[in-house]
Amino acid sequence: MDAAEMRERMRAGETLFGLGVRLSRSGEIAAVAKACGIDWLFVDMEHNPLSIDTAAQICLAAQAAGLPALVRIPGDDPLAAARLLDGGAAGIVVPHVDTAEQIRPVLDRCRFQPRGKRSIGGPLPQLGYAQLPAALHMAEADAQTLLVAMIESPKAVANAGAIAALDGVDALLIGTNDLALELGIAGELGHPRIEVAYRAVLEAASAAGKPVGLGGVYTAELLARYLPLGFRFVLLGNDLAILLAGVRERLATARRIVAG
Repeated sequence: MDAAEMRERMRAGETLFGLGVRLSRSGEIAAVAKACGIDWLFVDMEHNPLSIDTAAQICLAAQAAGLPALVRIPGDDPLAAARLLDGGAAGIVVPHVDTAEQIRPVLDRCRFQPRGKRSIGGPLPQLGYAQLPAALHMAEADAQTLLVAMIESPKAVANAGAIAALDGVDALLIGTNDLALELGIAGELGHPRIEVAYRAVLEAASAAGKPVGLGGVYTAELLARYLPLGFRFVLLGNDLAILLAGVRERLATARRIVAG
């Protein structure tokens, strides 16, 4: 699956499941994710010290494995976004987008004319390094690029319709933990106000024909409650959290056995 297919499958109503990359520094994580049946990768540069080079290498490995790799940039730096796309990222996730105006500079650098001002830097890995005429290069590259705005505050929820309506923004992704923090209910992911916010964003995005993703919710109880609302791409957690949970569970099992 590439970025264009991911976009179409979400539009068709399919729900795609992703794995966050926070701990891994090797492209091997892409092959591992593929072996587990994961649909896409979320390479997180906001909450770890990953360099652009390392993130790009993971993206290239993901492309070889048939997984779109979306990179969450650390802030709203348009130049970082453009470099990651040139390096092989299938998409860019912009955190903490509160208004449509805030994401426009990133959109300009991630989209070719006429929607943006991205420059042509040579053959792209997403296009198989093909030497294409400029017009075709721009059209094909845009088709292979996903731009995702993260909704993480009450202000962002209120502006979700305007953000989703931007030509060039493909999807919204709700960051539930930061949203709860901004709502004054940190850690209370089952609070009624969370579902109210979800429904508002889903309705606003639906009016613009854009899918919505879910992040930060990982328990079976909450997934069973929220997934039926209509989320089309879902982050199931990151490699660090899953490793910690797995090791703790295995260690607890071994200790119970030893204790008799």
